[in-house]
Amino acid sequence: MDFLKRTVIPVLAATIWISISEFVRNEFLLKHFWIDHYNGLGLTFPSEPINGAVWGVWSLVFAISIFIIAKRFSLIETTIIAWLVGFVLMWIVTANMSVLPLGILFYAVPLSILEAFLASYIIFQLRPK
Repeated sequence: MDFLKRTVIPVLAATIWISISEFVRNEFLLKHFWIDHYNGLGLTFPSEPINGAVWGVWSLVFAISIFIIAKRFSLIETTIIAWLVGFVLMWIVTANMSVLPLGILFYAVPLSILEAFLASYIIFQLRPK
């Protein structure tokens, strides 16, 4: 029961926040950027259910990573490290593969910082001191 309270609940709560944030940002706010960019590459933007499931796994792994980072760093340090590892590295890779529509970064950077901060905050608030 202690493991559940110390670890599972904070990680699951952060995972839920990350999943909601990703879904709203990429399905409602920025989807047109993705579709237009992929069409310009002669590709179809992948939006099948399996893609959503993979993003769910990514959200869980991101939350676990934040939980681990939070054990050694402050809230702000955790947010910065998590954002760099979770988003900046992903953008570098997708830009390198030419599948990142650079126009989204104007919106995605502040929203992803907010996502990383709130996920970190959730973990800091729910884990036992």
